[in-house]
Amino acid sequence: MSQRGELPTWVDIGLIPLINLAIALFISGLVVVIIGENPFRALWIMLEGALGSVKGWSYMFYYATNFIFTGLCVAVAFHAGLFNIGGDGQAYVAGLGAATPGLLLGGALAAVLPAGISQPITILIALLGSIVMGAAYGWVPGYLQAKRGSHIVITTIMFNFIASSLMVYLINNVFRPVGKMAVESRSIDDAYILNFRELGRLVGVKLPSSPLNPVVLLAFLAAFLVWYLLWRTKLGYEIRAVGANTDAAIYAGIKPQRIIMIAMAISGGLAGLVAFNEIIGVQHRLLLDFVGGAGFVGIAVALMGRSHPLGIVFAALLFGLLYQGGTELSFAIQTISRDMIVVIQGLVILFMGALEDAFRPWLSALFFKVED
Repeated sequence: MSQRGELPTWVDIGLIPLINLAIALFISGLVVVIIGENPFRALWIMLEGALGSVKGWSYMFYYATNFIFTGLCVAVAFHAGLFNIGGDGQAYVAGLGAATPGLLLGGALAAVLPAGISQPITILIALLGSIVMGAAYGWVPGYLQAKRGSHIVITTIMFNFIASSLMVYLINNVFRPVGKMAVESRSIDDAYILNFRELGRLVGVKLPSSPLNPVVLLAFLAAFLVWYLLWRTKLGYEIRAVGANTDAAIYAGIKPQRIIMIAMAISGGLAGLVAFNEIIGVQHRLLLDFVGGAGFVGIAVALMGRSHPLGIVFAALLFGLLYQGGTELSFAIQTISRDMIVVIQGLVILFMGALEDAFRPWLSALFFKVED
């Protein structure tokens, strides 16, 4: 039995998010009515576009893959009492770690290693490289907060701009082949992950074209590992202790400065997996803005998932549904533009994030009145 004033877990992590989602969809429906369209038809098109075909499911899971990584990135920092909004920049810089092994090492390894061995090794190096680069870029703001007192929100915002400018310069002046107009590197032919359509073709199964690839399995594994880290290890306990009460953590012998830097490094490493998915699993080249704002969506995903890995997985799938269903909706109904889809996504973020506790007092009053 919950204590007086404390809602049961099923209300806190189940009922309240559902109510917020329902309100967000209701107001989105009003917006659709205002522009002269049928909200029920629009909702059906979105659901059918994401869930009505194998291709729709594939794209939904593709979007969700990146959102799981960035949601976990934000959640780890949250548990340490930090607000990491630099996931975009950390993922962007991690693109260097993901792309460089394939661009520089792939051919050399293929020349000295047996056939079929060099590519998996290069992919593994790219995976480690993306994690290390993301972790390093996340560690620096953590160091600045722990040692210099710089606010983590300000530094991570500014590091996003630094990452963007740095990558524009590097892709234009270092990675772009001479004579190529597109601002991107050459194709990484020596290290890429087959998508599920190509894998299906190898075993004689015909699947629709989509960017979904086996990195989605890595996303689910990352969610499990973050859960295990936070709730089953000493380091995870220290991270949560610092986030819950820094003074009590110090009294218990925990060093907050150390935990802040470690948490931000882990957070950045998780964001770096977005680069691995996009560059090695989807694009097979280093190009501008491959992150696509996934770092900022990860903030909403973490808030909606209550910073718990399982909740983050479900929240990421919801946003994947909104992205894929919204794309189909903008094609099916011309009066609903892509900007309108962003408005609908923004309403979901508003009610599931900023206003997540708006209905908690009413539910508390109703629940305990019924209980009495």
